[in-house]
Amino acid sequence: MRYVSTRGNAPKLSFEEAMLTGLARDGGLYVPNVVAPRRQDEIEALPGMSYEEVAYWVMRPFVGESFSPEELRAIINRAYAGFAHAARAPLVQLGPNHFLLELFHGPTLAFKDFAMQLIGQLFQAALAKRGERITIVGATSGDTGSAAIEAFRGLDNVDVFILYPHGRVSEVQRRQMTTPTESNVHALAIDGTFDDAQARLKDMFNDFTFRDEVKLAGVNSINWARVLAQVVYYFTAASSLGAPLRPVSFTVPTGNFGDIFAGYIARQLGLPIEKLVIATNQNDILHRTLQTGAYTKSEVVPSISPSMDIQVSSNFERVLFDAYGRDGAAVADQMDDLARGGFTISQGAIDYLRGHFASGSASEAETLATIRSIFETTGEVICPHTAVGVKVASEHLGATPMITLATAHPAKFPAAVKQACGVDAPLPPHMADLFDRPERVTQVPNDLAALEALIRERRRP
Repeated sequence: MRYVSTRGNAPKLSFEEAMLTGLARDGGLYVPNVVAPRRQDEIEALPGMSYEEVAYWVMRPFVGESFSPEELRAIINRAYAGFAHAARAPLVQLGPNHFLLELFHGPTLAFKDFAMQLIGQLFQAALAKRGERITIVGATSGDTGSAAIEAFRGLDNVDVFILYPHGRVSEVQRRQMTTPTESNVHALAIDGTFDDAQARLKDMFNDFTFRDEVKLAGVNSINWARVLAQVVYYFTAASSLGAPLRPVSFTVPTGNFGDIFAGYIARQLGLPIEKLVIATNQNDILHRTLQTGAYTKSEVVPSISPSMDIQVSSNFERVLFDAYGRDGAAVADQMDDLARGGFTISQGAIDYLRGHFASGSASEAETLATIRSIFETTGEVICPHTAVGVKVASEHLGATPMITLATAHPAKFPAAVKQACGVDAPLPPHMADLFDRPERVTQVPNDLAALEALIRERRRP
């Protein structure tokens, strides 16, 4: 298995190299050179397996020779040992043929833990073998940052710097990033939006002098290992509902397109997914793109589902690469146009995308109404991001079981939950003192030179 850039002008890498590199040197994202369907009898054998066993089955062909079978099994077991639910990603029924996939039982109460806990173990194993140190810089709209800090805090061979938009994450999300005491982790509140933070991160990767000097690595969803980890729970959820002997559908609340791209990979691997539904909040660039064929940025409007307040969905480039027949030059041209404001997708490519995805959006009022309705009819308390998914999923229900991804614990967004249904969503016991812990954060300008200077100063030699 080799990995190629979506822009077609970077070296092919092994899994380990692609993981440690993050963003390709041509600015593209790494994807496998081939995604081969699995045998039907293998998928039929998944029901009854543990989450860790399914994870090994999904990941092993993509890892190649980077880790031995024994190493990979041990890494997976360590990654998920700290999850609070034995099933790791349990299903809860909301109504006829509608299920929630609870992805918030990890240490930071968000779906990002499934990928980040694994990446932390993969990085630690790879760097120990190489005898190297790296500097991880990430951009977050809320959950990625806390999951990364939790996964890498205290590691000797890694320094972590997380950029988040100042004043645009929930208080719980912020405190999860700013209260860890380990000296190798740093929370940086950038003046601007998530898109600004993500743009500065990409600028750092494209500054090759800085990139090589600090041995820069990325753990955002631009990292293929993140996507691979998320493919697993599509298989565990679907097999619990009878796949592959009957199809299932998924609705995915998404901003950066990584989580639903994992579902797209699961379908390529042979999972019978009837519908893959993109659910967006009022920052609905992905929904608008499927409707109009134009991928055009507009202003980010703050919402009660802040992890989706995004106008540049990085992982969308990965699916565009397939939509354009894996023509890296065509994708590179489109990304240049995006930097100038946007582009129109070719007819063939938009037909491809519409053949693989449906979409919908939820306003703030609809999000709040969904939280209230679900609580009144089922007793379940859901976060605003999950509510966006549930609202959009309700428009696509049918004879096929629909699974909506519940991406975060409601306690991460207590104000929105209280506003919607009058219920307090308490933090679990291991976070009960979160609001009493001292914070450690640096506010930084939206300026590449200033950010690079700060990272040079604070990283350990």
